[in-house]
Amino acid sequence: MLYIIGLGLNEKGISKQGMLILEKCHKVYLEGYTVDFPYKIDDLRLGKKIKILERGEVESNQLIKEAKGRNIALLVYGSPLFATTHMSLVLDAKSQKINVEVIYSSSVFDAVAETGLQLYKFGKIASMPDLEKGESDFLKYVKENQSINAHSLILIDIGMSFKKAVEKLEKAVEKDNVKVDKIVVCSKLGTEESEIFYDKIEGLKEKEISAPFCFIIPSEMHFLEKEGLRRFG
Repeated sequence: MLYIIGLGLNEKGISKQGMLILEKCHKVYLEGYTVDFPYKIDDLRLGKKIKILERGEVESNQLIKEAKGRNIALLVYGSPLFATTHMSLVLDAKSQKINVEVIYSSSVFDAVAETGLQLYKFGKIASMPDLEKGESDFLKYVKENQSINAHSLILIDIGMSFKKAVEKLEKAVEKDNVKVDKIVVCSKLGTEESEIFYDKIEGLKEKEISAPFCFIIPSEMHFLEKEGLRRFG
């Protein structure tokens, strides 16, 4: 059996169900390439030896082979099916007659509701890559969302500094002539060091914000959403 277990947003975020399953797993792996962890891996203290896997190892057939006749766990930060890679792993395992069970937990998609913005009013999710080529491509999703008055969540590539991400956003909106007033910045949501800021791009430039963080470009807001965001302005 292959178990894909969500860790939630902090070192204590794994569910009781996930902990019980780990007790019967022969090996425990951790997917370590889709997010900047807001804590040290040793802080998880799950009572098991954990091996960190890179993209190539997760995308190979390694886990599926090991799950033949044994219980193997793959730990994933946040929600277990957050990345396309993880869904591909589920489909590959099922095609090879390996049983898979997914244990869910909280993710950034739940936690952004703390901003006061209503979750059902979010549109397509965009990702800001740490690349120069096509650096403003993520804005096409923002434009689509704005056309239907939907909020835009922008996820930031692993390893990118806050300063660089803000500069890329500023350059991109100027280049593509996208109307942006104030943006929301969320950092380390779900942890004791969680921070939320609501300001113009210019006002965010001097801030020191730690990963993982994300941007939200609000669209037309209900008065309750405006009231919720004022707390962070």
